[in-house]
Amino acid sequence: QVQLVESGGGLVQAGGSLRLSCAASGRTFSSYVMAWFRQAPGKEREFVARISWSASSTYYADSVKGRFTISRDNAKNTVYLQMDSLKPEDTAVYYCAAGGRLSTPTAAYNSWGQGTQVTVSS
Repeated sequence: QVQLVESGGGLVQAGGSLRLSCAASGRTFSSYVMAWFRQAPGKEREFVARISWSASSTYYADSVKGRFTISRDNAKNTVYLQMDSLKPEDTAVYYCAAGGRLSTPTAAYNSWGQGTQVTVSS
């Protein structure tokens, strides 16, 4: 498994932007599909975005499509989530995850970070 550490969360006003980063340990980062999930209080963890091994393919949840952008830098063992036009309903703990196949369910990912809080005020 790969070790993941998220950063970049914080408090932002509606309409603002944040960029999350997730640093991975190990030499096999490029062999993982990477994804971002989020979990709001009292709700289940939900898929946000994923990116393929070489960054040739990305996929987004409908709720963030057109506002969020996932990217990765395999040389730096890091995956990013650029979040623009943030809304109060984007408030959640955001987690990065690593897995072996292009999929959206949480069960498809076997390595998780500790999460970073994103709070969007209205």
